Amino acid sequence: MSRAFVNEDNQEEAPLIPPRAPLPEGATNYVTAKGMDLLRIEHKGLSDELETLHALEDSKEKRYKLQLVKGKLSLLEERIGSARILKIGEQDKSEVRFGATVTVRFIQENRNQTFQIVGVDEADIKLSKIAFTAPIAIALNGKSIGDQVPLKLGLKERPMTVLDIRYDH
Repeated sequence: MSRAFVNEDNQEEAPLIPPRAPLPEGATNYVTAKGMDLLRIEHKGLSDELETLHALEDSKEKRYKLQLVKGKLSLLEERIGSARILKIGEQDKSEVRFGATVTVRFIQENRNQTFQIVGVDEADIKLSKIAFTAPIAIALNGKSIGDQVPLKLGLKERPMTVLDIRYDH
């Protein structure tokens, strides 16, 4: 069709909806109880935002924002629907598992680091929470205090030792 017959005022750009944190194909979407609470809070916030947008006068900006919020809500509802809450208190406390707060010593750097292993949506490095799908979490899964674990990052290997395992969150 010739551009002469296209009304550009009616052309609305579809919003780019940011994807959720990646979950490997076929992986179970494990979450902590707190992680599920955070997903529900996020859902409430988006639902409230959608309700507020519906009340606004119709405009190009409103339609764009509605598409964006509906898209985010759809992705979130899919994630909530697939979530499986693992009860941290029921984990084997002698091993690193989902929900564990782990302290490791990076041997070469002579440095300790503590973090909790959580679901992909709850992961936040600033809060020392890493996803169970992260390479370090995978390397530590099933290990016990005192175990030396090789963390392979590309061609490099960073050996670490498990110093502490807690399930107190």
